[in-house]
Amino acid sequence: MRFRGNLLLQLLTSFALFFVAAFALPLQSTAQKLTNVSFKIEKDAIDPEDPAAEALRQKQAREKELRDLNQNISLSKEKREEIQRSIRALERDGESLSGELIRTGERMKKLENQLEATEARLGRHRKNEQSVRASLNERKDVLAEVLSALQRIGHRPPPAMVVRPQDALGAVRSAILLNSIMPEVRIEAEALASDLAELSRLRAKIEAERNRVRSGAIQMAEERHRVELLLEKKKAARQESLAALEAEKARARELAEKATSLKELLANLEREVESSRRAAEAARLADIERQNRIASGDPFADPSRLKPAVAFSETLGLLPDPVSGTLLQDFGVADGFGNVTTGQSIATRPNAQVTSPTDGWVVYAGDFRSYGQMVIVNAGGGYHVLLSGLDNVMVELGQFILAGEPIAKMGETRLASANNLNFSLDQPVLYVEFRKDGTAIDPNPWWSRAENEKVRG
Repeated sequence: MRFRGNLLLQLLTSFALFFVAAFALPLQSTAQKLTNVSFKIEKDAIDPEDPAAEALRQKQAREKELRDLNQNISLSKEKREEIQRSIRALERDGESLSGELIRTGERMKKLENQLEATEARLGRHRKNEQSVRASLNERKDVLAEVLSALQRIGHRPPPAMVVRPQDALGAVRSAILLNSIMPEVRIEAEALASDLAELSRLRAKIEAERNRVRSGAIQMAEERHRVELLLEKKKAARQESLAALEAEKARARELAEKATSLKELLANLEREVESSRRAAEAARLADIERQNRIASGDPFADPSRLKPAVAFSETLGLLPDPVSGTLLQDFGVADGFGNVTTGQSIATRPNAQVTSPTDGWVVYAGDFRSYGQMVIVNAGGGYHVLLSGLDNVMVELGQFILAGEPIAKMGETRLASANNLNFSLDQPVLYVEFRKDGTAIDPNPWWSRAENEKVRG
């Protein structure tokens, strides 16, 4: 009997040691995982008493973060000097300032669209992060109890050295108990580990998107500075040309007084007045260039033109949209106040760039009642394009502008006059209206298809 008792003790000892070895280390690892989980949940906990207030706080924090990233960008002295050198090089190379303005405007529109998409992705990642954190927080209390029990067992595991049958039985019972609860604990720990990995992945994505927003904001600041310098140069060049034109007009009048015939006058003008000589040559080349533009299918290819490339009535489906944004209200729909809209309202980014949708002459540029600053472009043939809700107009009365050329910037928020649009947002809103012989017309047929789809977004 004594031999049998010793044999039983040995068997129980081996059995206990097997279970302890199988589950003691995983138990400690699981306890450590859950400890980390508990710490992270406590650290990232969402206030369960007022989730709506927390959601609002998170939204406001995200909006502030985006505003800070986009606005608190200052260009270095070196970058400003680099942009200035590039513009001086344009002048030396005889490049058109208007052409560079149009190219810069196109780059800014592309950057604004990219920033809009990046900020949308950032918002989705933030929302997913909040969802994972909420899920972790919901399981905090239950997991704390399991964690506490596991830690107690982990600190006092079943005896590894069995010297009495009671020790062996205790070890076996503990091992069996561990065997029954370990699968559930492991599953829970793996689920939590997966959630934490997802949380870490989302935070990495958020940081990457924030860096993209910051990089885009820097590029936008560079392009805005370029536009400002180009407009200054163009304005200065226009003033110089006006002064030169006055001098040449005086010279032409002098020659006219001395000329004895029209033939002599024309010959003297083309020989002695530089502007007349250039005009004669330009007139000779104009028809050739116009035919080439028509043949190439791009009537707006010449950035140095001083009159509309084609008649406005022939630009159906060709005009670029004046701003990147979201169409809020279309032409010809009920406005909610018993009237029908006579134009289009487009929500834009703060400080968004506005470009001219058409070639034409500026016939009005300035404040108009409570609508902020407004620009009216005479596109010829009885057509006018009106753009209002602007904050900073950058063109002058009487100036000839090209389609795609920057003419203004939007403000930080929606103007008070736009409140009657009944929108629930405070971002800037650009109002665009087309008129023919004084009557409002639908602008949709004129927009380029690709541009129109992009704005409708």
